[in-house]
Amino acid sequence: MIKFSFLIKKLPGMSLETFVDHHKNKHAPLFSSIPEAQQYVRKYVVSHPITEPGSPEPAFDAITDIYFDSFEDYRQFFSSENFLKNVQPDHANFFDERKVVMLTTKETTVIFGS
Repeated sequence: MIKFSFLIKKLPGMSLETFVDHHKNKHAPLFSSIPEAQQYVRKYVVSHPITEPGSPEPAFDAITDIYFDSFEDYRQFFSSENFLKNVQPDHANFFDERKVVMLTTKETTVIFGS
């Protein structure tokens, strides 16, 4: 599988609580609801930073990891009419696409705990 990681910063002026709520409870279900998600996406994970006092400020407000079997599946998903008309427009409600950092990787599990 190929892992596509998207590092996301919330919109200026948006609280982290509002951002996380939108990402987890509105955008993720919307993303998952389109038929192409079932067809092409093998795993979809949204993560948000947690900190403790004295920790440095996180550089990003979320990481979205989306796993596909191939680059072709990635292209098919992100060019689908359902994604472009229903999911992508929601991005503007909680982050700026121009500021997203993307990393494409092949994940290697080194330790798999019990």
